[in-house]
Amino acid sequence: MKFIAGAVSAAVIAFSAAAALAAPLKLTPANPQPSSVKPGLAVTYAYPQDVKSLAQAEWALKSHGEPGRPIAGLDNRDTAEGEPTLTSKRAMHVAARITGYVRLDQPGVHTIDFLTNDGLLARIGGQEVGKFDGRQACDSTVQTEVEVPQAGWYPVDILYFQRLGTACLHMRMGPKGKRPMWMKNSAFGH
Repeated sequence: MKFIAGAVSAAVIAFSAAAALAAPLKLTPANPQPSSVKPGLAVTYAYPQDVKSLAQAEWALKSHGEPGRPIAGLDNRDTAEGEPTLTSKRAMHVAARITGYVRLDQPGVHTIDFLTNDGLLARIGGQEVGKFDGRQACDSTVQTEVEVPQAGWYPVDILYFQRLGTACLHMRMGPKGKRPMWMKNSAFGH
């Protein structure tokens, strides 16, 4: 009988842990809320000889980062080969740190994902909401459920890299149970 009770207790603990992992990530709004923001997102670039991972992108930015022209937001469609990545000077071998805020006006549970070519580590409101550490054509990351506790500005911190070929970077978001939609560039500020 003790064995069965122990097995049931272990099952309850395992179920509780799994349920906790499935809970939406609670985003933390900027505190204090910014009183004025410029449109778009700030960006720092580095141009390594090659970049194949987020760790290499991070290293390049720490050792050779330089401010770039702000990007309009996170609706950056797939480029034609040879066109510059975001607002950088180059089409290939680009690392970027993108920072600023996103304005989220609907509290509740939402789904976020990104389309990226190539690597991405995205944090919003202190939570990791998107990650892909590799190379791919413009494709989506895993969807992440988040809880937006209140309307307002939320900090954005994105590490991104583009190696070869074309480049894209999009964010999509929508209420839980509905298809995520493109985030308009007007939702972002720095």
